[in-house]
Amino acid sequence: MSSSPISNEKELQSELKVLAIKAMEYSHSPYSTKRIGSAIRLSNGKVYSGCNIENASYGGTVCAERVAIWKAYSENKKPVHITHVAVASAEDSPWPPCGFCRQVLAEFAKADTTVILTNTSGKEKALLFSELFPFAFEPEHLTK
Repeated sequence: MSSSPISNEKELQSELKVLAIKAMEYSHSPYSTKRIGSAIRLSNGKVYSGCNIENASYGGTVCAERVAIWKAYSENKKPVHITHVAVASAEDSPWPPCGFCRQVLAEFAKADTTVILTNTSGKEKALLFSELFPFAFEPEHLTK
């Protein structure tokens, strides 16, 4: 976890990409052999990372994005939301969050949350959460 203040968006995105790639080192992925890392920044400036953790009972597997989210929300008072999320892989083309993670992100992110997809070769794509998941089922749907 980091809580150092970062003054510009480019520097912040760079730090998150580095942390997401570093998190890949801790991946427990003996079944898929795909090491994934993630780093998220909260609205209070704190940063958390996570890696995918697989289980022989596939339903027990947790993606890197959700590991980072669980860590962040278990250690912060509300209200906070995710302002940035980075996802890193070693694949030729950077991988986006899976559908399950997109739905979890919809609970804690906002439409203008920055999503950074990167890989270990330096390829990257940045987009808004609303572009990644334009018709998310959000908590507000339950209160309408």
